[in-house]
Amino acid sequence: MNDVQMTIVGNVVDTPKLRRTRSGHSVANFRVASTPRRFDREAGKWVDGQTLFVTVTCWRSLGENAAQSLRKGQPIVVVGRYCQHEYERDETLRTAYELEAIALGHDLARGVAQFEKVFRPSMSTEVATDEHGIPEDDSEHFLDLARDADAASVAGEFDSELAPLVDPVTGEVHELAPAG
Repeated sequence: MNDVQMTIVGNVVDTPKLRRTRSGHSVANFRVASTPRRFDREAGKWVDGQTLFVTVTCWRSLGENAAQSLRKGQPIVVVGRYCQHEYERDETLRTAYELEAIALGHDLARGVAQFEKVFRPSMSTEVATDEHGIPEDDSEHFLDLARDADAASVAGEFDSELAPLVDPVTGEVHELAPAG
């Protein structure tokens, strides 16, 4: 997929609004104003061009961090995918453009910032273990495996009586000889 990527340098126009989608994802929206400047040699002064206003959308942790970090008027740099959305309002088809942020930060050419790493709780997972504390093989629950004896030998499964014994404390593997 060929995304149109864009970098914009400007000022935050409004404080980011953080919301949650129905599926629980965080999303923050705010606008950035970027005004180009150039030096007019004839007038001997700097001249401002036309200001470009861009709506920025930040998803998930980027949105949460943007809402906590950005304030109206702060200089920032935003990199993202430039998107076009069409919608109908008052029976009129309208077009909106937004920058879906991939990365953003304060513009350090115009000030200093202090970075603070954020630690969010990760999703908890439960791993079933046997009586020795070794994780159990639950692959039959998520893999489509054949369960008859011929298919088991073809799939490379082995007889549990010949399975190696693993010491749960040291991790040492002891091969077992077949009984008989």
